[in-house]
Amino acid sequence: MLGSIILPIGEIFNAFTGGDAPRVVNDILFSLRVPKAITALLAGAALSVCGLQMQTLFKNPLADPYILGISSGAGLGVAIFLMGFSAFGITIPSTLFSNIGIAASAWIGAFSVTLLILLVSSRLKDNISLLIFGIMLGSVIGAIISLLQYFSASNDLKIFVMWTMGSFSVLSPVKIWIMFILILIGFALSIYNIKDLNALLMGEAYAKSLGVNMERTRRRILIATTLLAGSVTAFCGPIGFIGIAVPHIGRLIFRNADHRVLLPATAFLGATIMIFADTIAQLPGHSGVIPINTVSALIGVPVILFIILKSRFI
Repeated sequence: MLGSIILPIGEIFNAFTGGDAPRVVNDILFSLRVPKAITALLAGAALSVCGLQMQTLFKNPLADPYILGISSGAGLGVAIFLMGFSAFGITIPSTLFSNIGIAASAWIGAFSVTLLILLVSSRLKDNISLLIFGIMLGSVIGAIISLLQYFSASNDLKIFVMWTMGSFSVLSPVKIWIMFILILIGFALSIYNIKDLNALLMGEAYAKSLGVNMERTRRRILIATTLLAGSVTAFCGPIGFIGIAVPHIGRLIFRNADHRVLLPATAFLGATIMIFADTIAQLPGHSGVIPINTVSALIGVPVILFIILKSRFI
């Protein structure tokens, strides 16, 4: 219903049921709003489930889907694609700067970082060392991106900055299907991880005593993270705060730490909150659109502050 044009509920019902609805209503719904809503649902669920696994793996309530540098890797891929050529004075036709190229370069960057982390994880003894490595890797990648930004052309820099703000409005049906398949595989792997995630609630040593192979578990969680967060970042840009905040909202509402309950609940809450955030971003009744990262920050930051204050004073 809501957007730059507010549609009557009766015309929306007719459009979905095959009734008599104006052509403009059908165009707005099925060309713009329905694909955007599906993308938001997938992104919210994927980032929330990913954040839940990261918080359990690292025993850190502020861990998010991008804590190991996956978002930084995706950003580096996009930065090289958009700004790498202009940094060396090479002019590339604008037709190459397509959404497919941006998504592909982001996915390659995220996947490359994951491969590097997987290789290093076999040599690291504990999750804290892996966490520190991921944070340092993200810092190095951030420095490289800043260097590319400094030497890039203004038009390329503008495109990159717009990508970092996040958007659900650039996906075609083919891209939505690709994103759906990748996220579905990530969800399946996350469900497979539930037993080990529950064991990790009592600590890494306890999980090992139950026969959990920590190296294999970390690898599965990292692969699930790449499929979930990497796919969202590749197609929608880096979307912050949802992955940190929603798992805590799920714990507060359901009062349950069992991942058999918490994982599907987090996915549902994440999808719902992301749809709500996207609705706000549309500025109903106005032609302007707020970057989705701005709205997600307004929703997520109060939750994060509450968690910090609760752990500090209670």
